[in-house]
Amino acid sequence: MTSYSGAGNIETGRTDINSNASSRRISLAGKTVMWQTTGQPKLVDLLQRAEQLGSFSHAYLLVGPPHIGKMTLALDMAMSLNCQSEKAIHPCISCTSCKKIASGKHPDVQVVELGQNGEDEDSKEKKLIGIDQIDNMLHSAYLATFEGKQRCYIINEASNLSSVAANRLLKILEDPPARVTFILLTANIGLIPVTIVSRCQKLVLQRMKTAEIEALLREKRAIEPPRAKLLARLSRGCPGWAFETAQNDQFLEGRQESFEKMLALVKSGFSERFPAATQLASQYSKKRETVYATLESWVDWWRDILLVKTGCHADIVNIDFLAHFTEMARGLTLFQIKETILKIGQASQQLKINANSRLVLEALMLNIARPQVLKTSVPGLEVLNA
Repeated sequence: MTSYSGAGNIETGRTDINSNASSRRISLAGKTVMWQTTGQPKLVDLLQRAEQLGSFSHAYLLVGPPHIGKMTLALDMAMSLNCQSEKAIHPCISCTSCKKIASGKHPDVQVVELGQNGEDEDSKEKKLIGIDQIDNMLHSAYLATFEGKQRCYIINEASNLSSVAANRLLKILEDPPARVTFILLTANIGLIPVTIVSRCQKLVLQRMKTAEIEALLREKRAIEPPRAKLLARLSRGCPGWAFETAQNDQFLEGRQESFEKMLALVKSGFSERFPAATQLASQYSKKRETVYATLESWVDWWRDILLVKTGCHADIVNIDFLAHFTEMARGLTLFQIKETILKIGQASQQLKINANSRLVLEALMLNIARPQVLKTSVPGLEVLNA
């Protein structure tokens, strides 16, 4: 375990930024509140009022896609409950308690997640949050707080709970100890047992508008406009992803390389496509998530080609590849583009139900459309198919 009451549903607000460096001031009844969460004033207002009135729930379920800021909101909640400021509005961000929570060193605020026992990356993907982790958490839940006002347990990606761990957690949610708040985070509420969901107050974090993320990247990180615009579109409304990727040149470099490989594959004949399928199948046997990510990026690119074909240029995500998409769209029919998107999606689903990876990927290679004419200026790739 790493240091860091009533059920209901709240689906409000817009989103927040998963970044300790970005904070905003929120006006509440004429007073000022400091939260790291950005973009969800209604949600923050509701939680702040609950803290003021002493009506904070014993359990919350924060729902939203990865990198949207669930952990940031959870830590804000923990800070609000444990803030030592004498002011009526919490958190203050500057007291000892707030600083310890922000740095992950507060003894009464703990995060439960995968990989806390030194497992390597592969084992993290295969294992679940086990009953031992939940038992350790529950043991301390009945003890007096070390120095805070409220114990807070944050269960990151609660969908990873094993069935026995989920059942053990359910028992304490049914009869929670005093001065304890459980905050569960998940990207997929469908994987959380209904019995647990019903005992939590659900807070849904919605995606942020692209223009808002772009503005934040420029203002908070001083990212140049073209790069900020691209990252904002690629983020799919998740500002945490945009902020992390803005500091990582390797992502965009790898994306460029992946796009070049996809273009080479599209222009190639069947004799070249089958070895590519074999290579992907081999990769799938070692690390499945990499292949899923590849197929997902293919869907994104072909969706942009579809948008170009239908004249919706302003809506494409991968704006830096617009010239290539335009050239490809000229040599493809609308039906070919739609069928390719459909086949890539079907291949991904078939892999997830454990179909033979090589057969699935070979069939996919047969179904990826080949433009009648494709001439592109991607570095090192000049082709013409007639």
